[in-house]
Amino acid sequence: MDFPPDDKHLSFMQWALSVGVTIEGIAPARIPGRRLGMIATRMIEEGEVILTVPLAEMLTVDSIPASFVARFPDGTPVHAILAAFLMYGDAHILTKWTAWYTVWPSRDEFEECMPILWTDSSQSKSSLQSILPPSVSGRWNSLRKKRGWDTHPYETRYQNLLGQQEERLERCWKVIGSVFPEADWDAFSYYWLIVNTRSFYYVMPGMNPPEDWNDALALVPFADYFNHDDDADCEVLFDGKQYTFKAMRRFDEGEEIYMSYGAHSNDFLFVEYGFYLEHNESDAVYLDDIIFKDLTLSEKKELDAHDYYGNYQITSTGPCPRTAAAASIKYMKQKEWREYVLGSNEEGGHDPDRSATIIRGWVEVYLKECNTTIGIIEEMLAKEKSPPSTESNEDQHERMATVLRRWVQIKSLCEAALRSSGSSGESQDSE
Repeated sequence: MDFPPDDKHLSFMQWALSVGVTIEGIAPARIPGRRLGMIATRMIEEGEVILTVPLAEMLTVDSIPASFVARFPDGTPVHAILAAFLMYGDAHILTKWTAWYTVWPSRDEFEECMPILWTDSSQSKSSLQSILPPSVSGRWNSLRKKRGWDTHPYETRYQNLLGQQEERLERCWKVIGSVFPEADWDAFSYYWLIVNTRSFYYVMPGMNPPEDWNDALALVPFADYFNHDDDADCEVLFDGKQYTFKAMRRFDEGEEIYMSYGAHSNDFLFVEYGFYLEHNESDAVYLDDIIFKDLTLSEKKELDAHDYYGNYQITSTGPCPRTAAAASIKYMKQKEWREYVLGSNEEGGHDPDRSATIIRGWVEVYLKECNTTIGIIEEMLAKEKSPPSTESNEDQHERMATVLRRWVQIKSLCEAALRSSGSSGESQDSE
C-alpha cells in the first residue's frame, strides 16, 4: 500500500497544506480493489483531530461570484451551478484548485462504476437495465407491474433510484443548455458526477436547510479521499468556519480511516457513488410493488389515510413497522386495525403469526426475483467470450459481474429476513 500513491497526489497534498488545510497522521493511499482511500501514516489517538479544511478553500455556491450565479434562473439547483462553474467559471478563480482537479476520477472511471452512464449506450441500455435491482431500475423480471398499482402518489427516496437521478441530471442539463447553449453533454455530465460523488453537506450555522438536500452541497478538498463505512469511527463537523475530522478511536499505522456518508442502502450507494459495501447494516430492499399488488383499493386508501402507504422496507433482521401495518390490514377489521396502528389497542385482532406468514409470502416473491435475475445474469455472462474479445465487452462483463454480486447480496438479505422473522412478523427497526 503506497501513500501518497503517485506524484500528483503528493503535489495535491502539498498544495492543501500550503493553503491552510491541516493534515495530521493521514494520507491518501491506493487501496487494493477499491482505488483510493485515507490511511493512518502513524498511530492516531482517540479524539485526535486528523484533518481540518477551512471554508475559504471549499467550493460552495457562496464562493462563486454573484455575477455568475445571477446568470441562472431562480430555482436552479445548486448542483447545476457548481457543475457549470467548473466548466465555465472564472479561470483565475478555478486555477486555485488545479492540483485538486488532477486527482479526480476520469470520465472513463465513472463509466466503469456509475449505472447512470451505463444507459448512455443504446446497445447496452436494455440488457443492463433489465438486470439492475428493482430499487434501482423500477423494473422486475418475475413480477408483472400493472398501471395503477401505486394509486396514491407518495415520496420515496430509496426506490426508482436511477430514474430519480436521471431526472435530477436532466433538469440540470436543461438549465445549463439555456445559459450555455454550447455546453457539451459529456463534459457537463462528468462535472455533475464530480459534484454528486464528492460533495459534503453545506448549510451555514443558523440557516435553515433547503427543502432539497441537493441544494446543500460543497466540495471539500482533501476530505474527499475518505471512503464510506456505515459505522465509521470518524466524527465530522462543520462549524461555519471549517470542516473538522476527528478520530473516535485509536487507529494503527496503515489502517484505513473511513467516514460515514449517512445510513444508506447498498442500492443507494451504488447509484449515487458507484460502489456498495460488502457489509452494510443499513442495507434494505423494498416490497412496495409486491405489496401493492396484494392490496385492495380500500386497503390502500386506509393505509394512505394513516400515513402507512408505501416504503415497505425489509432488512436482514426483518420487516419495518410499515410493512407490519400493511400485513395486518389484510386480516384485521377496520376499527381494530386503526386502533392497532394508533397504539390504542395493541392486542385486539392483531395476530403476529398471521402477519409473519403474510410478510414471508411477500419476501418469497422477492426471493423468486433474485433467483430469476441471477439466472439471467449468469446466462448473459456465459455467452460472453472468455477472455472478452474487446475492451468494450470486458467493460460490459465487469458491469454484469458487479450487478450479479449485488443480487447475491439481496438474496442473502431476503433469506436472512425469512430466518429472522420467526413467528412475530415484526421488527423493532424503524423505517
